[in-house]
Amino acid sequence: MPRPRHRTITFSIDGREVQAPENMMLVDAAKLGDVEIPVFCYEPKLGQPVGACRMCLVEVEGIPKLQTGCSTPVKDGMVVHTQTERVREAQAAVVEFLLVNHPLDCPVCDKGGECPLQDISFGWGGGRSRFIEPKRHFQKPLELSPLIAIDRERCILCYRCVRYSQEVAEDYQLVLQERGAATYVATFDGHPYVAPFSGNIIELCPVGALTSRPYRFRARPWDIESAGSLCTLCPAQCNVYFTVRDDRVMRVLARDHEGVDDGWLCDKGRFAYQAIHVDERVTQPMVRDGGELRPVSWERAIAEAAAGLGRARGSVGAIAGGETTNEEGFLLQRIMREALNSPHVDCQRTPASADAHRALGAPALQASVPDLEFAHAVLVLDCEPVDDMPIIDLRIRKGVRRHRVRLAVATSRPSSLDANAEAFVRFAPGQGAAFAETLAGALAGEPFEGRASAAGADARAVRALADMLRDAGEDIVIVYGERALTGAHALIKLADGFGLRDRPGAGLLHVPAGTNGRGLREVGVLPDAGPGLAPAAANGMTAAEMAGGDLTALWLLHVDPLRDAPDHAAWERALDRATTVVAHAAFLTEGIREHATVVFPAESHAEKEGTVTHPDGRVQRLRPAIGHQGETRFEWQVLADVSRRLGLDLGVHTAGMVFAQLTEAVPFYAGLTLDGLGGRGVRWHEAAGASSFPRPQRAPEAEPPHPAPHADGALRLGTFRSIWAGPEVEVSPALQFLAPRQRVEMSPEDARRLGVDEGDRVRVGANGTRVSATVALRSGTPPGSVFLQEALGGADSANLLSGPTVRVEKV
Repeated sequence: MPRPRHRTITFSIDGREVQAPENMMLVDAAKLGDVEIPVFCYEPKLGQPVGACRMCLVEVEGIPKLQTGCSTPVKDGMVVHTQTERVREAQAAVVEFLLVNHPLDCPVCDKGGECPLQDISFGWGGGRSRFIEPKRHFQKPLELSPLIAIDRERCILCYRCVRYSQEVAEDYQLVLQERGAATYVATFDGHPYVAPFSGNIIELCPVGALTSRPYRFRARPWDIESAGSLCTLCPAQCNVYFTVRDDRVMRVLARDHEGVDDGWLCDKGRFAYQAIHVDERVTQPMVRDGGELRPVSWERAIAEAAAGLGRARGSVGAIAGGETTNEEGFLLQRIMREALNSPHVDCQRTPASADAHRALGAPALQASVPDLEFAHAVLVLDCEPVDDMPIIDLRIRKGVRRHRVRLAVATSRPSSLDANAEAFVRFAPGQGAAFAETLAGALAGEPFEGRASAAGADARAVRALADMLRDAGEDIVIVYGERALTGAHALIKLADGFGLRDRPGAGLLHVPAGTNGRGLREVGVLPDAGPGLAPAAANGMTAAEMAGGDLTALWLLHVDPLRDAPDHAAWERALDRATTVVAHAAFLTEGIREHATVVFPAESHAEKEGTVTHPDGRVQRLRPAIGHQGETRFEWQVLADVSRRLGLDLGVHTAGMVFAQLTEAVPFYAGLTLDGLGGRGVRWHEAAGASSFPRPQRAPEAEPPHPAPHADGALRLGTFRSIWAGPEVEVSPALQFLAPRQRVEMSPEDARRLGVDEGDRVRVGANGTRVSATVALRSGTPPGSVFLQEALGGADSANLLSGPTVRVEKV
């Protein structure tokens, strides 16, 4: 559905004439006239109002009874009064009613000092109570989940948390049990409320009934400071506020940005801040001495790193992980190309040519996050939003639920969005690019059945999907994952077939494997392209080629290839061959602990200064919320110091100077300034330099069909990375219970054939390597395929296995 267009009308409130969009709810329209109407149950992000608390009663001329401001749309000429005796008496009565059983917990309540109930009681309450009877008491606090505590006697039954669970996150776990005065919030089946987005109900609660267990009793509002920045734990790049006390992050709150996160956070972004202050974190430089990593001075660490890299000049490979900022990536590629004479620099998990990025990144093809909400149709291709970029999962659900967006899902693994989809198609693991070619052919009226078979997809389902998209409308957004990059030809063909080029509200939206995947490509962290995706003077190795190459030194910036990259065995050999391995790491993961010769402490996202680029092209600014922990330094500064030791003075003394160099080197970032980015960021497509985005030198070519692998008795192997995978979850006390353990997802048909059942322990193997896993049956899994998790610590990660097929044996 296209974005609604509103006619501006004029209405009167308390004698003031106010202009507002027609049919805006009175509560919101009143704010345009600087009039506040108190609310408890109303929250626009939850959808249509329910008018449950009656706190927003107002008087509207021409209507005899008082009306709820949250559910009354404004009309032209409407006359509203919020200060009459009738209104004041009604509002005071509602406050008095709410306080009948509300406990006098304010001195010890976590919400005290930032509580809407307190504020409304002072502003609209009667100031005294007529009740002397004892208040109700319940056991408190109860664990609604390992992350959330509930004090039931504080609950005012505003329905916000229940509505969120059922209408926004759509996990349907929270309900109101019992009726009348006995009503209370609980989970439907009595199990803990565990879901990817459960923590949002803490912020939604207008009283202290729902509180964060990690934050409970840690600080008071007058003890803390609030610092705005970004969460860089996934590509969503949600805007956040860090609550800081004594230079420590105490909690993370959402900083509402309609163009990025819609005011929500996933639980990883909300609770993984604890990893900033754990003992396991690396907070001082280390050098391998006598086979062990030992803390050393910064001077020695920089000298050792520069000496090792300098000796390997011309034979150095560098990989930048997803949490690398634009500034860090820009300096890294400069050092590699200018000081170390080595073009082997990359940030990609799936190799793709610079021409593919030039074609797919064209400004005319870019969709924004809000477009997901208002498009006629959304196609999710070869990605799982809830794991890869969680917040857009909520945005897609919102579009389907509120604006009748038609959703199609095409993945190899069952998606959490299948239930919302009008059409969904499965294909064989690793065949995302082939499926894209198949779908493009079907839409173009070409013979596609052979390609569909080769991709492991059902031709009839492909035809039905093509028909659905063809009939959906003009505004279509295609959300595609990192593994579909090799299908650039098909994606361009799809976009042009739908007429998405230069069409506002439609286009392509890439979900990268790393947080700043798009920004790193655009600042030159590619083996065949420099800053601005300009052709490189010399082409280098991709990350995958570095694993099989013969490099003397490796520079790892926020990445551990043994955990994060495919082909564990090849990377083990590459790290063994390298005489120097320089790593920037916050935690000593397996590859860093065993192979690094120099380790620089990496900053957390609460300490970083710099910029990152959102998948939809919005350049956003990171600001330090706390001082550096231990001996940690700004990483752009560390890179500049190493470069100076190598004989190249980068000429930067502040992060702003790096950004100025970056915008000068990237033509389509021209005109961007740190002040201009502010707290909201700027989509570079809308800036002055967008017209200078480079065109591909050679149009991407169609991928030849590679039939999906299959062998008698073997199963095709697919991999995925859980939202909970990563050292931040493993070391955060509040999130450790969510740290993933290896499971093998398979269809019930395959399980019956193999004689295994849900929860059985099995060994999954290929080429002599085995990993242990627990069987998880999923009815949507295509028969003949199994799926394992990547990026797990320990010996059972999926990237230990090589080869397209595996065998499963019961233990």
